[in-house]
Amino acid sequence: MALTIGIPRETFPGERRVATVPEIVEKLIKLGFEVSVETKAGDDANFSDQDYKAAGASVSRTAAALYKKSDIVLKVRAPAMEEVPLLKEGTVLISFVWPAQNPDLMTALAAQKVTVLAIDSLPRQLSRAQKMDALTSMAGIVGYRAVVEAANEFDRFFAGQITAAGKVPPAKVFIAGAGVAGLAAIGTAVGLGAIVRANDTRAEVADQVTSMGGEFVKVDYEEEGSGGGGYAKVMSEGFQAAQREMYAQQAKECDIIITTALIPGKPAPKLITADMVKSMKPGSVIVDLAAEQGGNCELTEPDKAVVKHGVTIIGYTDLPSRLSRQASTLYATNLLRVVEELSPQKDGTINVNMEDDAIRGLTVINLGDVTWPPPPLNLPAPKPATAPAAALPKKEEKKSSGIGMAIMAFVGAALVAFVGLYAPPAFIGHFTVFVLAVFVGYMVVWNVTPALHTPLMSVTNAISSIIAIGALIQIAPQVEIGTVRADALILGIAVIGIALTSINMFGGFAVTRRMLMMFRK
Repeated sequence: MALTIGIPRETFPGERRVATVPEIVEKLIKLGFEVSVETKAGDDANFSDQDYKAAGASVSRTAAALYKKSDIVLKVRAPAMEEVPLLKEGTVLISFVWPAQNPDLMTALAAQKVTVLAIDSLPRQLSRAQKMDALTSMAGIVGYRAVVEAANEFDRFFAGQITAAGKVPPAKVFIAGAGVAGLAAIGTAVGLGAIVRANDTRAEVADQVTSMGGEFVKVDYEEEGSGGGGYAKVMSEGFQAAQREMYAQQAKECDIIITTALIPGKPAPKLITADMVKSMKPGSVIVDLAAEQGGNCELTEPDKAVVKHGVTIIGYTDLPSRLSRQASTLYATNLLRVVEELSPQKDGTINVNMEDDAIRGLTVINLGDVTWPPPPLNLPAPKPATAPAAALPKKEEKKSSGIGMAIMAFVGAALVAFVGLYAPPAFIGHFTVFVLAVFVGYMVVWNVTPALHTPLMSVTNAISSIIAIGALIQIAPQVEIGTVRADALILGIAVIGIALTSINMFGGFAVTRRMLMMFRK
């Protein structure tokens, strides 16, 4: 018998997302499930009840009716305590839960004897888990929206402009933390024309920042900051002191600061002090993406945009909901991938396979038994360092007898001697230049990096045009037709030839320059 997937309306204040969208409903039905949606569940994300009905879902008039018929419940936010009794025994709940931060909710859900898959507990170290990674999906939206909110509050252009009314300098944006949200913010700010700088405790993200068009600002202190799972670790006091100095300098220079620093299970680190805020230029903006966990700025007020010391400090915690339709679509796709993993047979039933590393990591309660935290992942052990193998005896390279080279040299010498004995003296000079050109050209082309062969072809094309122009200049005064010197005719042909070869020549050099600029990027 096919199981029913229920999509309740989110009750958390200000939450506008919905756990699935009509496009995904059709795919869930193809997997063999029935889908029921609480009425008006998608209204805030611009999905009407009629849209869901057209996709094949039924619409329940109340939350109680929805929970009563649902075998699987897909939600965005963790259920409120008053929603927990609506879950019938044996129901599978898939949503954000944050088990470490919500112990009372975990106890209530376990007492209800349900199975809970916390999408925030996904083991992100597994490569195949990326398709289910809703944290990454939402972080990308948060980073984008942070720049939009900053641009809305900032009182100048992001991009520099030169107008009749004067010159407008580009805005300077500093991103503290170059994770998924930080990189999304970098890409958006660069796209708007700002000068973007970024910093992260993980040295390996420097190349990612540069590739997005930003400038990586390094802390003058050597310490590795990777904490596993895509997060940073708590740094030493020495590193933090050097980091504060760097942040203080950036606060004085930059117009917009976006902070994204979070450490799992701990309050957000305080990166921007009140004194740093005071040092910023009037009209500057700070967007604190860690506001829900206490904020990276000392003056942040969660869910508010406040002005302090002439600086607007934005602490909104609902940024994904401000792009509710897009966020809902991405989140619904992540949940679809989870359901696909639970239902490999595509027969409308699921199997919570606790032997599967990804499913085991997601499962925080299994039929009333709390299974969080999960055991360590069985990741492949790093290869042990091996002692250098004893040097193998070198194989004797087969030395060529030199007979082939001797034959080629003999043939070449004979050819040159033949030309020297019988060719006209004028030809010898041209022939010598030809032989040297072939030798030099061969050596040049042979030693060019294969990646540059295409630019090389375009520049040799331009050089050949120069040769053609020289040939025309040499030939034109000497050509005769019969006994009548045809200076006018040859001059006309030469002019046309020179014009065409000039186009080819300058075009070849232009193409070469553009190609080489691409390689420099």
